[in-house]
Amino acid sequence: MSSRIAVVTGGTAGLGRAIVRELASRGWDVAILARGADGLAGTVRDVEELGQRALAVSTDVADNDQVEAAATRIEAELGPIDLWVNDAMVGVFGEFLTTDPHDFDRATRVNYLGFVNGTRAALKRMVPRDSGHVIQIGSALAHRGIPLQAAYCASKHAITGFTESVTTELIHNRSAVRLSQVDMPAMNTIQFNWVKSQLPHHPQPVPTIFQPETCARAVADVADHPRRRSWIGEPTVMTVLGNRFVSRFLDVYLAKTGYSGQQAPDKTDPMLPSNLYEPVGGDQGSRGIFSDVAKETSPQIWYTQNRGAAATAAIGSVVVGVGLLAARLRRRG
Repeated sequence: MSSRIAVVTGGTAGLGRAIVRELASRGWDVAILARGADGLAGTVRDVEELGQRALAVSTDVADNDQVEAAATRIEAELGPIDLWVNDAMVGVFGEFLTTDPHDFDRATRVNYLGFVNGTRAALKRMVPRDSGHVIQIGSALAHRGIPLQAAYCASKHAITGFTESVTTELIHNRSAVRLSQVDMPAMNTIQFNWVKSQLPHHPQPVPTIFQPETCARAVADVADHPRRRSWIGEPTVMTVLGNRFVSRFLDVYLAKTGYSGQQAPDKTDPMLPSNLYEPVGGDQGSRGIFSDVAKETSPQIWYTQNRGAAATAAIGSVVVGVGLLAARLRRRG
């Protein structure tokens, strides 16, 4: 059996690192695109320890030429790319008017155009073969903007529109290539230690917070069983639906709670240097500093990962219910 080849951008830290490990544990060979040499080396070790082939390619995903060159090298050294996961991101925390325009531009180039560049490189190779799958790592914030993260929210919204547009083109051309978006909840990742922040206190993800490994399993499930859209976690579901039906209420609510909800005064250790323009040294791994409050799972996440079992259980409950009702009616007759 030939190997399955996956590419993960931003694969050395946070959710991306967890996705790489999860895919390798399921038998994928993985190419990792990121900037930091230490993280790349550590991630390669993770994959090889799981018995799979790994290839690290130092890449700034905001540069289309670098992404294209990385894709060419991957196919030359590992083989045809079956799966491409766009995950790379950087963060800028602060109000829009006080954010340096260069910082805003850089965050947008990585968080949005990085996905565009990755998708282009993947589809250029997959469409002629009529085979392959691209997964976009989205967010609840792809559907609802919050204060202090205008660049990130705008980028995630743009990814949603971009993905929908390209999906319609693939359908029009009757392509067998799949394109998915997996929208994530808040996660306990290292990004909150190296974002560029104007906040007086340590940045934090808006609770409820989940461990990145939990969300990585959801991504790997979509890789194994492609679906166009997946919402991970109850907070994501509530955010998406809430913005559809009570968006004005959310404007006021987030104006009141969105500032304090994204800061952790109890986290007083120094942050890492910002990785906005340059990679941070060291191998930072997948988890951040919020493991004390991060959740491993939830009923909604269990359902997304066990749809077949849930459907079987539901059908079984109906059958049992019908049987009990029939027996009761016979006794009455």
